Amino acid sequence: MQVPAMQLASQLQRGLKSLYTLHGDEPLLIQEAADAIRAAAREQGYTERTVHTVAGAHFDWGEVLASGGSMSLFADKQLIEIRVPSGKPGKDGSQVLQQMAEAARDNHSTLTLVSLPRLDAATLKGAWFAALDSFGVTVKVDPVERQALPAWIAQRLQQQGQRVAAGEEGQRTLQFFADRVEGNLLAAHQEIQKLGLLHPAGELSLEQVENAVLNVARYTPFKLAEAVLGGQVLRVQRMLDGLQAEGEAAVLVHWALAEDIRTLNRVRGAMDAGRPLPMALRENRVWGVKEKLMERVLPLLKPATLAQWLQDAHTVDGIVKGLKQSDWPADPWGALNRMALRVAQACALK
Repeated sequence: MQVPAMQLASQLQRGLKSLYTLHGDEPLLIQEAADAIRAAAREQGYTERTVHTVAGAHFDWGEVLASGGSMSLFADKQLIEIRVPSGKPGKDGSQVLQQMAEAARDNHSTLTLVSLPRLDAATLKGAWFAALDSFGVTVKVDPVERQALPAWIAQRLQQQGQRVAAGEEGQRTLQFFADRVEGNLLAAHQEIQKLGLLHPAGELSLEQVENAVLNVARYTPFKLAEAVLGGQVLRVQRMLDGLQAEGEAAVLVHWALAEDIRTLNRVRGAMDAGRPLPMALRENRVWGVKEKLMERVLPLLKPATLAQWLQDAHTVDGIVKGLKQSDWPADPWGALNRMALRVAQACALK
């Protein structure tokens, strides 16, 4: 049974199940969801806890299976945690997880909590994950996207009795906060807690937030590519500066940007050949955030524009590999900057 992360608390209040599976790539939210399950388990008398972290090809799954049938003399209910950081339990692990999932049905003495990273589509269709989903509660923990980050920050501030000013001033404060912590939710949580220590409950000014919140943002080339397609010019510039400062490889940044340009060109070609846009996107394996972004800009992109972007990508490919190109910055990051901003500015006008 799948339960949205936001509804986990209400599900726990309605009654504790004997099997929970958490999967996602946001450590803070995974930890908070696991803490909520542990707290509910303690209230229900699950006083004994064992933790198994699956590491290496020679992990002994027999110990995990055996722990489900053992109980100390001092507890009649136990919590078993199984952490699979790789998301790949292997052949033996798959069999054990299926056995434990089936054994969880109507088992009121053992609660099993399985923690996994973000899983790909093939893994989600695997027999072992299907068993976990069928016999227990699965919770997908999605990251907080940039556009939702200001509201998330405001909610967390409210939980500790703080708030920003109403109206435009408050929105500027939240946007500043979000810019400082984007891509680093755990650090965002720590910065919010720091504000709780520095200032009493009540309204926070922009100056107080500016003086307290450190720049702990973390960017990835793939999030940069999304910002480019979204036409977020200022954010693109900030992310490029951040990636360079963090020592990201220029060749990887170029690949992420160039791959989107190539995809736009393929989809545009399919549309010109008579393919409906949704079908062309699916055929090119475009979905999720990228699908929405490309749906917005593709109908307005001209073949000549895409041809120029492809030529730019080819030129910058040579620059990041050490070649000199006339009329282009010799510095790879300067070339990436020009290439990314040219596309972002065009997408901003759509």
